[in-house]
Amino acid sequence: APPTGHHEGFGPSPESSCQVTYHLSGDGAMSVFTIDERTGDIHATRRLDREKQASYVLQAQVRDRTSQLLLEPESQFTIRVQDVNDNAPRFLDGPYAARVPERAPAGTSVVTVTATDADDPTYGTAARIVYSLLRGGPYFTVDPNTGVVRTALPDLDRETQDRYQLVVQARDLLGRRGALSGTTAVTVTLTDVNDNPPRFPRRNYRFSIPESVPAPAVVARIKAMDPDLGQNAEVEYRVLDGDGPGTFRVLTDPNTQEGLLMLLKGLDFEIQSSYLLRVEASNRQTDARFLLAGPFSDEVLVQLQVEDEDESPVFSESVRHLSVSEDAPVGTTVGSVSAHDPDRSSSPIRYSIDRKSDIGGFFDIDSSSGTIRTSRFLDREVRVQHNITIIAMETCRSHDAQSGPPIGCRLTGVLVFAADPSQAGSVLVLVSVMDVNDNPPSFAAESRALVCEDVGPGQVSSTWPGPAEKSADLLTSVSPSAGRRDTERRGSGRPRGRTSLPVLTACRK
Repeated sequence: APPTGHHEGFGPSPESSCQVTYHLSGDGAMSVFTIDERTGDIHATRRLDREKQASYVLQAQVRDRTSQLLLEPESQFTIRVQDVNDNAPRFLDGPYAARVPERAPAGTSVVTVTATDADDPTYGTAARIVYSLLRGGPYFTVDPNTGVVRTALPDLDRETQDRYQLVVQARDLLGRRGALSGTTAVTVTLTDVNDNPPRFPRRNYRFSIPESVPAPAVVARIKAMDPDLGQNAEVEYRVLDGDGPGTFRVLTDPNTQEGLLMLLKGLDFEIQSSYLLRVEASNRQTDARFLLAGPFSDEVLVQLQVEDEDESPVFSESVRHLSVSEDAPVGTTVGSVSAHDPDRSSSPIRYSIDRKSDIGGFFDIDSSSGTIRTSRFLDREVRVQHNITIIAMETCRSHDAQSGPPIGCRLTGVLVFAADPSQAGSVLVLVSVMDVNDNPPSFAAESRALVCEDVGPGQVSSTWPGPAEKSADLLTSVSPSAGRRDTERRGSGRPRGRTSLPVLTACRK
């Protein structure tokens, strides 16, 4: 754009200029352009900007100075603004953000950047742009003519660097001296591919598990690390081999990708005190491009130590049936019970009777042997069966300095025989009282009968009930004193026509 006051045109010669005046109209007349009314010279009054207005259409008139009549027809002309390189390239869509998979081959297209130049593309090279990379090499390149950004290396690893900040420059004048330039930022993010197998941070794990843990339960957690993301980092675990098949299983926590070691069966320290498992971790999904590098899995040894817990004594029977005669003297042995300590320590057992089940105190038990004896006389007719509960408890025993006191016991002296109430087992003992012949038969009440005076010998004159229980084992007879004739006499005090007969009952031998 020319400076203010720049001369744009020339009027007639000075000889004729004194007789005429020049007038200007049209685009920018008297604002952008002025005309010298004497000489006809046209001047620009301010700096022009081709990018705002590239041309102006003006009309010029020549009039007689005195009469102001047109001396010539009005002429029209166009002033075109000649371009200069006064505009730098601009990236209208920047800054840019792009994504490309990690490990993509070299030359993979990432993004296309485009700069524009407001200068005249038809005049010179003011609007001819070339691109270059100011920052981002050697990982990326940009095509100087098209602005296509591409990867320059084949092994860009997201796990090493997941984001790159590039700066692309655009220069006009084909990049020659004096060129104007503009820049834009390009953020390239590497997206994840499954190029990493899961890996355990250790070669073995060791855990302790109380043997009382109820199954099923999670007893341990292990984790194989996978630096990939999303589905590419999802891990599956499985037990390849080891002790106790079917005892353990490994599940995956969907939130943390940890391996949850699940106990499927109950543990028993006395049967098996430790387990050794070989566990594998692998990806749920794999990418065939990376399988050639090696197996996409990892293995680890998991050792599980079962912690011994003091278990209650166990009786050989859940219910014990015993019997004793009701005439047994006090101290008679009824029977015995036996319990054992399932722990390896095999602590001594002490027995006792739950007195809530034997309130009358009919029985005693030897605390060491488990022998049950009577402590009172029994009566079957009062109680046919006694249901008593026998309790077995572990006791602490003498120990040495190496073994220490058994589990659950506290040292109170050189020898300790304190029972541990928390470790107690019980058994129900049903004691049946056997009957003996210790009660005579008896009639329920005195009976009365009517007998005809002419009844003959051997005829049934009356019946009456005897004792209901075991009546078949009873013998009945008339007292021998009733065999003599009972003579009625006046004043004997017996009502006339009545006779009393004593009847005897006895058990059959």
